[in-house]
Amino acid sequence: MEILLEDNHLLVVNKPAGWIVQGATEDQFSLLEWARSYIKQKYHKPGNVFIGVVSRLDSRVTGAVPFARTSKAASRLSEQLRNNTMIKNYWAIVEGSPPQQEGRLEHWLTRRDSDVVTTASTTKSAQAQLGILEYRRLATTSLGELLEIKLITGRKHQIRAQMQAIGTPVVGDVRYGSKRRFAEGIALHCREIGFTHPTRDDQIRIEAEVPSYWP
Repeated sequence: MEILLEDNHLLVVNKPAGWIVQGATEDQFSLLEWARSYIKQKYHKPGNVFIGVVSRLDSRVTGAVPFARTSKAASRLSEQLRNNTMIKNYWAIVEGSPPQQEGRLEHWLTRRDSDVVTTASTTKSAQAQLGILEYRRLATTSLGELLEIKLITGRKHQIRAQMQAIGTPVVGDVRYGSKRRFAEGIALHCREIGFTHPTRDDQIRIEAEVPSYWP
């Protein structure tokens, strides 16, 4: 596991595809459990080790995942996430071409507990939440257009649903309409996160390299 930042309050890792951040079944091993085991062994900590989940990535998505090593860090980082002051920028390879070189997407997103997908619509409905992101085209690859995506809101499967809604699904994301295969997981990667350090005034910016199998 590639560690991007580690101090007394934080642990940020570059998550590979296939790892569940939290809530693994009996036959799976979560990233949270890995982080707890890593800290326990490295620092020879007895008993239970506190590791707080700040934000998650879908199992098929790669990139930067922050954990809190103290309850104070967990509380302050979660507050930044709720207030949309935490920066989360993604790279995605999509099928087709978005309507503009860069733009802003606003959709009403609906997902019930029993649903396996998030539905994106331009029409508001009951229980729908507003999803907003900004994108810009970076390059053309052998698999599709490479986009940089900045999340303004953070909804479950938001990028995947909104990309499908404009006819440019994330490559490898069969659940959201992709027709192309990807080497591992889907072509969606949390490239950069930024936040205020929970115990200092430092502004932290962390970049996570894409996996070697990206074109």
